[in-house]
Amino acid sequence: MDHAYWWLHLRRCAACGHVRCCDDSLNRHVTAHAAAAGHPVILSFEAGEDWFWNYTVNAFVTGPRLADPQSHPATQPVPGPAGRVRADWENQLAG
Repeated sequence: MDHAYWWLHLRRCAACGHVRCCDDSLNRHVTAHAAAAGHPVILSFEAGEDWFWNYTVNAFVTGPRLADPQSHPATQPVPGPAGRVRADWENQLAG
């Protein structure tokens, strides 16, 4: 089983829609995407969350509702995806 690619929470780029892992995940892909693509505003891709974050001003901002889907499938656990998260995931993040 490949444990290298799992996420704690997902975030969505408000400019292009790419979904990446959050800054609390091991790989911090959303921050890398924001810097590389010049797309500083992200939206939470977690069910029930509708906040935007702007890396340029390091603050929450308002934004429009983006096209569906609004979150990852409810069948995917957090952290996820199913089957890729190590049993000691909390220790990995703390380390």
